This record gives sequence, C-alpha cells and structure tokens, in this order.
Amino acid sequence: MAHEVIMPKFGFTQETAEIVRWLKHEGDVVEQGEPIAEVTTDKVNMEVEAPASGILAGVRYQEGEVVPVTQVIAYILQPGEALPGGAPASAAAGTPPQEVAFPAEKPVEGEGVRVTPVAARLAEVAGVDPSQIQGSGPGGRVTRKDVEAYLASRQEVEGKVRAVPAARRLARELGVDLNQVAGSGPQGRIQSEDVQRAYATRAQTVATVPEIAPEVARPVAPAPSGETFGVQTPIAQVIPLAGMRKVIAQRMQQSAQNAPHIHLEITVDATAAEALRARANQRLKEGQTKVSLTAVIARACAWALTQHPRLNAWLANTPQGEQILIPAQVNLGIAVAVEEGLIVPVVRDAARKNLLQLAGEIGDLVERARGNRLRPEDVVEGTFTISNLGMLGIERFTAIINPPQVAILAVGSLRREVVADAEGKIQVRPVFSLTLCADHRVVDGAVAARFLADLREALEQPEVMVV
Repeated sequence: MAHEVIMPKFGFTQETAEIVRWLKHEGDVVEQGEPIAEVTTDKVNMEVEAPASGILAGVRYQEGEVVPVTQVIAYILQPGEALPGGAPASAAAGTPPQEVAFPAEKPVEGEGVRVTPVAARLAEVAGVDPSQIQGSGPGGRVTRKDVEAYLASRQEVEGKVRAVPAARRLARELGVDLNQVAGSGPQGRIQSEDVQRAYATRAQTVATVPEIAPEVARPVAPAPSGETFGVQTPIAQVIPLAGMRKVIAQRMQQSAQNAPHIHLEITVDATAAEALRARANQRLKEGQTKVSLTAVIARACAWALTQHPRLNAWLANTPQGEQILIPAQVNLGIAVAVEEGLIVPVVRDAARKNLLQLAGEIGDLVERARGNRLRPEDVVEGTFTISNLGMLGIERFTAIINPPQVAILAVGSLRREVVADAEGKIQVRPVFSLTLCADHRVVDGAVAARFLADLREALEQPEVMVV
C-alpha cells in the first residue's frame, strides 16, 4: 500500500511548518530514512525522512508553503501502485502519474557495467555515465552510495558553493548569485547576512553606476525603489519576513496581545555568585565547559522554580478547555541569538543537575544552536525561559513570554555600583538586574515577587539551595 509522508510535529504547541525545499522530487527513487524535504518551524530547520523505500509521488505542496502538522504532504509508492483514491494533484509537478513504474529489481546491465536500480535512477537524474563510476558492490556493481560519492567528489572539484539552507533560500528570494558571495561562516560557508550584504552592495552599485555604451552594458537587477513602497526615501535593502523570522513574529505578536504581561525587577549583589563561579571553575577537569554567570543563574532559577511551581507551568488548550499544567520537572529554556532570530534550546530536568552539569549542557546547546545542529528534542517542552543580554552591555530589559510558558527571566549585564551594606558602609559591589515577565492570567504579582525574592537569596547566599 502507499505510504503517507506527513508533516511532523516537532513541538508541544506547533501547529504548522513551512516547506523550505524538497530534497527529492516527484518520481525520484528514495530509500527508507532518506531525507526528502527540509521544513522550518519557529524553532529549527528539520528534515523529513522517507517512511519507506519507493518512489516519491503525489507531492501536495510547493516550497514556501505553510502546512498544518500531521497533514499528508506526499506519498511513497511501490511497484505498480497508484495514488490513493481522491489524492489531489501534485502542486510541485502538475498531475501525478496514476501508476508508478519501478526499475527492475535485478541489476541493470549495459556496456559491461552492472548497476543497481536506485543507482541507475540517481545517475540518470544527475546526468552521469555509470561507466565512469567505480563500483563497490558484489562483482563491482555500482550502488547508490557509489553514485553519491562520485557526485560529491565532482562537486568538490567544481567548487560547489557552501551555504547554510537559510542563505540559499534568501538568495533565491533576492535573486543573488551565491557564486558571487563571500562566506563568513566556518570554512567559508555563506550565511544569511553574507547574502544580505551582497544584495545591499549590488543595490548600491546599481543606484550609482554611470551610463555606459549599450554594447558593454551588463544586465543587473533593479535596485529596490522607495516608490515601490510608497515612500520617497531610497531603499538600501529588502529582507522578506519569511521562515523562522515570520513564525517568531507571529508567536511574539500573539503572546504580547493575548498574555497580559506583568514585569517585576530586582537588583542582585553578584559577589557570592561570582565567588561560586570562580570556585567551580577551579574544579574543572580537562574537557569540561567553563562555568558562566548564566549557568549560575540557571542553577539558582531551577531551584527557585521548585519552590514556586506556578511559574514553572504551561497555559494550554486541552480537550477540557484552557488549563494550567504544572510539569513534574523544570525544563529550562536558554534563549540563543542565531542568524534568523532567536532559538530556545532546553535543558531538561535542570533542578536535578549540579552547576557543572548545567554549564556543560548549556555550553553544548548554545554551540549546536549557533551551528544549526539542534535536534527536535532539544527545543521542545521548555517550562521556563532565561534570556541573557548582559554580554551585549544591556543593563535591564523586558522580554516577551514564550507560549505556552507563563514566565520568562530577563538578565542584564554585570556591572559595578556603589552600594551601602547592612551596616550602612559604602562599598563598590558587582551587581546585575533581573526582570521577571509573567502572564497575569496565571501568576499573581505577589507570587512572582516571592519567586524573585527567593531567586535573589539563592544567588546572594548559594548555601540556601543545599540546606
């Protein structure tokens, strides 16, 4: 029977995902587990894998379309199978074939070359002569892996452009040739900002190029004009509100409109927290991640949330209506700035982990988030979020709650201030600001205030967390 390819659900509240690109196309032979499409949510770009081996058929959605989760997006057919009755025509390739012909199961022979059916199909699509490929299968048979290895080596020789998926998508939208873009990422990989920079440079060049003779004029894309947007000011750059950025915009607008935010701010004396961090770093073993102030705050925050579970909660729509769900563990989200916006990987069961464990997990998650290597399970089921802009010199700010969570903590920069101690003596101390933003539908001001008070006590007197 035909196997359905459905749009996966990667998150607790995820309702839709956008198809970034099809990695396989109508009629392509695919193997079970092979990536066939790349999709994006408000959290990460992920790959959809083939649920079975066969031929991809009945592709329903084009690149750039937003699809509800669990919706069928295509089918995998077996030899002689037709699309299920009532299946709509393919959006990507017109009307799908009513019956799919599979290659012969026995090796394809010709010109003295033995090729597996999948390898023959792949070579045909790529325009490659299988006789040029060294086979590694039984009797020198050319397999799919042989063809893929050959194509990969040829692409390296031809100088294939290295670019992250988001940069490729943006380049298509703006009409930028990636071959003309200098990459600033690891090993020269092109990032979205590189494409934006190239587009802005091209626009400026087009706006200032002098008139030249027609016979030597080179065609260039027109620069964006202010008149196009109903203004007189020249437009230097146009950035589509799409993909992750668009989903973030929608979710933040929804949160700001639907959740009545209350904001409470305190100043924390960081003397004890900094001393704890220094002692922890002295005990590090080779290969362990250095303890940051964010890790210390995360440790104290996880402890305080166990004392005030109402802030470690979800406000969710259930079959019984809107309900407040109190999870049995603290899953701390750590906001990380990436190219396209903000992503929040999650440290699970944070209250049961010591400071060094938290530092290691946070460091790993941040590194993989910035390298676009997060897994679906890394970004779901967060119960509370910490957003730290202190490293950028921001002293204090308010953040927007990440639904279905009911609170978020904004951390400001570490600074030195003149303060009076308990005896009234003037001293210079390291301090930082914490701003709690809570959903007033779930959390009252007094509850939020008590949480902040306990959090400050844990940071200024860390011993309370072990008493």
